[in-house]
Order: sequence, then structure tokens, then C-alpha cells
Amino acid sequence: MTEGNQPRPPLHYPLSCSTWGEEEIAAIHRVIASGRYTMGSEVAAFEEEFAAHCGSRHAVMVNSGSSANLLAIAGLRYHPDQPLRPGSEILVPAVSWSTTFFPVHHLGFRLRFVDVDRDTLNLDLDGLEAAMSPETGAVLAVHLLGNPVDFERLRAFCTRHDLVLIEDSCESMGAMQGDRHTGTVGRCGTFSTFYSHHISTMEGGVLVTDDEALFHTVLALRAHGWVREQPASSHLQIAGGEFERAFRFVLPGFNVRPLEMSGAIGRAQLKKLPSFLQARRRNAEFYRRFCGDIDGIRLQRETGNSAWFGFSFLLEGPLSGKRASLVKRFAAEGIECRPIVAGNFLNNPVIAHLNHRAEPPLEVADAIDRDGLFIGNHHLDLEAGLRRVGSVLKDFAVREKHSAAVTFDAS
Repeated sequence: MTEGNQPRPPLHYPLSCSTWGEEEIAAIHRVIASGRYTMGSEVAAFEEEFAAHCGSRHAVMVNSGSSANLLAIAGLRYHPDQPLRPGSEILVPAVSWSTTFFPVHHLGFRLRFVDVDRDTLNLDLDGLEAAMSPETGAVLAVHLLGNPVDFERLRAFCTRHDLVLIEDSCESMGAMQGDRHTGTVGRCGTFSTFYSHHISTMEGGVLVTDDEALFHTVLALRAHGWVREQPASSHLQIAGGEFERAFRFVLPGFNVRPLEMSGAIGRAQLKKLPSFLQARRRNAEFYRRFCGDIDGIRLQRETGNSAWFGFSFLLEGPLSGKRASLVKRFAAEGIECRPIVAGNFLNNPVIAHLNHRAEPPLEVADAIDRDGLFIGNHHLDLEAGLRRVGSVLKDFAVREKHSAAVTFDAS
């Protein structure tokens, strides 16, 4: 029931939907039949298959994309070569989800917020130079809503300034520029397999890297900081018999291991990912066809080959300041929508607890915070739904402009 005990309108365009079928149910039963529920051979197989899919040497599965981000920052903090020293500053976009930022704070680094580009919604690459300081040690780039950051410009900037590049690809599995996947350009990349993401293990995440020492470090950090899963070639391997080494702790680790069930489901989902991406990209064509060229509505501009996590709208000009009215109209039409991720993250009260500074002005992030929203994208054919969304947007734009004109005449 809605406010005032009124019935909810029928939901014509949900934010997300399940990607599971018989294969995922069979995977769950396979795990049940094995009697092994904790992380085991299914997780190991998924890691191998995911790394091969991305073109990475190594993949480490964890219990969430949030934990993948945590291990990325911790792994670089405790890497034997210390590519990221305690107290360093990390450049981050002002628009992203909370779990991009919290690990930076928790592990003793300082956040430096940079504005985003009005068209791509990704890091404003021109703003990175101004944000640099002697304390800067890394860039944590977020490929927002499935859209890749410009790989070449980003990598060139990090190389020029000797910075570590970390990629938060939690919303962009399958996104590419040329023949490179997001998550494989920097020192490491992270992905999420949450319910609403490109593949779903319900809860889950993955870190990929080509850095052997980082891989071994992350393996230890994933499970208590012990050496139990370390290969013989690991820099963390210690002397002693198997009995003693099984309970030796070498790093201040966590327990963010996935369930064996997550690995089995992930293997089934990974086989379907190419068809999921094909459908999402086909839906993006409908999105541009039905929702583009509306005065006052800016769509996200694709960079490279987006994975199209969702479809965003930034209200401008005559529609600026009208987001609440559009959200209300969408709700009445059964169209689910959300803010663009977390808007300008500096406007969240939690910022008072974080070690940070910003590179002003954050004009685009503020515009997104005030006038941005997005709807979902799925692995299903959304032509009819997006045609309906486009019709609602066009009608909304006409009505709001007419209302503004009447108000102006009356004054």
C-alpha cells in the first residue's frame, strides 16, 4: 500500500529482475549433493573461468562487490612493494556508491573528491590534474552505470604521475574499450554479482589482477590473513610443516569468503553473460531512440562499449529542479527509478566521519544530486517498456514547459 493506504499502481517497468533459470537451481542442488557449503572447488572453478573471461591472470571471489573494493585497497596497502603507502591521498569521483569510498577511509588513506563529466557521468579527466598533490598515490576510477572511463587518457595520466590505478567495475561487468575489459587496465579491478547486476549470485564479488604478489596478498586477506591458501611460490609462504602453517597469520585480514553455492551459481551465470550483454545493448538502442532528443533531458553518453547497467536522465534547462515531479509521475506510471547512484557523495551526512577533501567546484556532481535519476536495464527485451518511458518523458517535458510559460505570463 502507498501513502494514505492507497493501492500501488501496477509495476510496468521494474528497476531489476531475476536472471536465474533452471541452470542456477541445478547448480545449487549440485552443491547440496556434494555436502560442501563453504568455499571450495566450485568457487575455484568460477575464479578460473571469470579470469579467462576478462583476460586477467587471476580472479579472487568474495562475498560482495563491497568486499572486493575492501580487498583492493587493503591488498595494495599490504603489497610487498608498497605501491600505496599509508596516509596517501586517493583521487575518487564525487559520484559513486558508498563502498567505493569507505575502504579508502577505513584503511587509513585520504579521499580527494573530483567532479564528474556531465555527459559520461565518469571522472572528469581534465579535473584530475588540478586535484593532484604531492600526497596523491592513486586514482580509484569508477565506470558508472556500466560506462567505461576513457582507458587511454586515464592510464596515461596515472603513468605520467606514477600513480596506482584501481578500477571499480562493480556496475560495468562486460564493458569494453577496444579489446580490453573494464577492470583489467589498472593494477586491479573489482566487480559485483549482486542481484541487480549483470550476473547474479545474489551476494558476491570478484577482484581481478595480473599482479602475482597482489593476488597472493588478497588471498591471505580474504580469509583471516592466514597462509593456508598460499601457493608454494607466494611471497607470504613461511617455513614449517603443514600442521603449523595451516594456522599461521601473516596479515591483518578479514573473513569475506563466498559460499560454495555462490561459485556454482556464478559459473552458470557466466555462461549466460554474453547473451545478457547483447540484450542490454539492444535495449540501449531503444533507450536512445525513445528517450533521446527531448528538450531538457540529457542521456548518458557511451564511451567505448558500455555494459548499460541502467539508463540515466539529467534534467536541465526548463526541467531543472523538476525531479520530484518526474519521480512522482514515474511512480504513477509504474516505472521504478532511483537517484544516480548516491548523487554527490559529499552531500551525505557520513562525510563528516571521513578523512577527505574536495577539488571544487563540483558543479556536475551537484547537478546530478539535484536533477539526476536512472531507471533499470535488464536481460529482457524492453522495447515496449522503454517506449512507454519515452512517452512519459515527452509528455512530462511538454507539461512542465507549458506550466512554466503560464506561470511566467501570470507574473
